[in-house]
Amino acid sequence: MLFFKFLMAILPIIWLIIALSRLKMPGYKACSIALVLTMFLAIFFWKLSGVSTMTGVLEGILNALWPICLVIVAALFTYNLILRTGAMDFIKEMLAGVSMDKRVLTLIIGWGFGNFMEGMAGFGTAVAIPASMLAGLGLNPFSAVISCLVANSTPTAFGSVGIPLVTVSAVTGIGANTLAANTAIIEAILIFVSPFVMVFIVGGGIKALKGVFLITVVAALSFTVPAYITATAVGAELPDIVGSICCMICTVVAAKIFNKEPQKEYCIEIGDKQKKQTLSLGKAMQAWCPFILIFLMLMFTSTLCAPIHDAIAVFKTSTSVYAGKGGNTLTFSWINTPGIIIFIAAIIGGIIQGAKISTMFDVFKGTLKANWKTIVTICAVMSTAKVMSYSGMISDIASLLVVVTGGAYPLISPLIGAIGGFVTGSGTSTSVLFGGLQAQTAQNLGLSGGWMAAANTLGAGIGKMICPQSIAIGASAINQSGSESKILRSVFKYFVCYIVIGGIVCFIGTL
Repeated sequence: MLFFKFLMAILPIIWLIIALSRLKMPGYKACSIALVLTMFLAIFFWKLSGVSTMTGVLEGILNALWPICLVIVAALFTYNLILRTGAMDFIKEMLAGVSMDKRVLTLIIGWGFGNFMEGMAGFGTAVAIPASMLAGLGLNPFSAVISCLVANSTPTAFGSVGIPLVTVSAVTGIGANTLAANTAIIEAILIFVSPFVMVFIVGGGIKALKGVFLITVVAALSFTVPAYITATAVGAELPDIVGSICCMICTVVAAKIFNKEPQKEYCIEIGDKQKKQTLSLGKAMQAWCPFILIFLMLMFTSTLCAPIHDAIAVFKTSTSVYAGKGGNTLTFSWINTPGIIIFIAAIIGGIIQGAKISTMFDVFKGTLKANWKTIVTICAVMSTAKVMSYSGMISDIASLLVVVTGGAYPLISPLIGAIGGFVTGSGTSTSVLFGGLQAQTAQNLGLSGGWMAAANTLGAGIGKMICPQSIAIGASAINQSGSESKILRSVFKYFVCYIVIGGIVCFIGTL
């Protein structure tokens, strides 16, 4: 009976994999069909009432729109606005002043800056903004997205100022500092390897490491070591932020020393118009001001600055949407949410760059029009996740995996987290879904609950690599909505490698 329920429960996931990878179906269509299939299974096989199913769908849509779609639209609006004002031309020239090597720029923007965005905001910004910037600099758009998806797999655990691990702590009762230390250990190898994988992707093979190997080592170590020290000594909130700032500084310095004459085949192209421009400090600050404001405003409204955070955190509405038992309480933060903060920073930055209100409104309309398919995709994915969770489908999937594996359970612990990451697209949601299950299973097997909970968080980040939601964000970032199947096929092999390595590390840690 358990095996039959497992097969039925996993059908929506199998459908998504087939539809996106084999049938090459656009994400919004494939995910909408997956939602209908999930609703059917929930009602007729798991006996979830029609009202509970529909309210679960509604909760998923609301949760998708606020804050996930909000932050995606805000991030893409910011990027589109700096394109319209011409600031991207100056940013491109400035980055070329550091290095014209696309491999180095990938390490600085995709790895360093991407990890910073994950640490400060999360919710897709670590893919949307770096991928769009790299594509704007002249990198192959698909290589840019794939490298950012791979890079975003490891910092997810400490993303949004440590929210996923804080959530696991609340669910399991295990101390957040213990979880942070375990996660830093279990992720260390994959964190270190990720910059090398990114160079491999954007450079077209292992040969791409020639000429930038030392810079890649610097980029890897300058993030891994500070993040590890911060996680073990301070806690879950700061590893991504501290590691990414150290990484960007060290990588820029290393590029100046070791990459003075990059190979021509890896150089980006700078137009004649851009070459003739002279950049003053004031012009540079004006060009970068939306990103500077995003950094400052996210920092000062986070828990790191408690007085401001607490003052605006009261502007929120909490409500229960799900009509069945065990429903979650949805909280809508009207000011202190990354999407609103990014919008405010972008608007102020646009004004500083000379954009008119009418221009910004036009850019906003264009952003919504270009990304409606992404919004539909994410709403469908979140609704599917809610119905699967409330009906018990996700628990049945995990339960069979636990029964089948027994003592080898640590090998598949990250895989269970990856299933949650694939379905929900969120490290935090995966913590809620499987955090308690992983910790309890570990204790039943005589293993460390803190170690298995950390493995769950690692798996959640790896699962985001192939999550339809994340892929849809990446496709929109490079203006390639409808190409989700191509991106999934390309990134899937990296997902398999990461989940295998994660499982082996997790297993060795229990010996």
